[in-house]
Amino acid sequence: MKDRNGSGAKGLPHCADGTTATTGDKAGGRTAVKSAKPFPVSKRQVWEAYKRVKANRGAAGIDGQTLAGFDENVADNLYKLWNRLASGSYMPQAVRRVESPKADGGVRPLGIPAVSDRIAQMVVKQVLEPVLEPLFHADAYGYRPGKSAHQAIAQARTRCWKFDWVVEIDIKGFFDNIDHALLLKAVRHHTQERWLVMYIERWLKAPVQMPDGRVQVRNRGTPQGGVISPLISNLFLHYAFDMWMKRQFPGVPFERYADDVVCHCHSQSQAEALISKAGQRFAQCGLELHPQKTRMVYCKDADRRGNYAETRFDFLGYTFR
Repeated sequence: MKDRNGSGAKGLPHCADGTTATTGDKAGGRTAVKSAKPFPVSKRQVWEAYKRVKANRGAAGIDGQTLAGFDENVADNLYKLWNRLASGSYMPQAVRRVESPKADGGVRPLGIPAVSDRIAQMVVKQVLEPVLEPLFHADAYGYRPGKSAHQAIAQARTRCWKFDWVVEIDIKGFFDNIDHALLLKAVRHHTQERWLVMYIERWLKAPVQMPDGRVQVRNRGTPQGGVISPLISNLFLHYAFDMWMKRQFPGVPFERYADDVVCHCHSQSQAEALISKAGQRFAQCGLELHPQKTRMVYCKDADRRGNYAETRFDFLGYTFR
């Protein structure tokens, strides 16, 4: 964030922490420049966040501004964003809702934040992700550094050879129904930085502009498509499901990729118990299992010849049979 003279954005000299240097005091014949900001957001953090958002590309948000348009006045745009984030005056715009076609003929609702909001979310993600990553379950694979869908598929395949039954768990409208109070409670548990919680809450409450132009107020959910959504949704399911499984079904391994979950059971009775108790657990967390898509599947092969109606399931685009 430098101007043509090589100084900081807006021509202000940089301090090591990203604030503005003072020029002295009145007693010495110089005027003190007030530089302190309420929140420890540096210009460097905003710049690094911008570079990552630019690399990820993405469509314009509700304001119609593209990344190319943002770049036309990048120094001023980043300075303004930093100033608002560091002062606490930053407020996100509404999220633009689009519908992405799914392979089964349905649609997946996505929320596209404005470019400036994506950069702001990346600032928070860069601070919070290193804190949360070490806590997450080894078999949570979605949207995590060093984890992939292929790893989840390979692990599921290996476990299907060892366990006779699979439980497919499908959470009905997961991203649109996350309980804000429970999610913010989890965030507060892992940070004392008030600004992180404050901005996450503002993003959660930002309204959504529907494809027909209507604007909807939100009191639940976090939109798929936001930079911060994968991280905080993983945090929600870490407590709602992963740690619950560790306590209640320690002998039942699973693979979770975001809200796509496959569990491996030794017996039909164990699978039935898991479905029943998981339904109760998600209800406690303000969520609902899809009654048709949550099901038991028998892992039939040459050595396992039981006669059951369900003997195949899909996981992350692959069919297991």
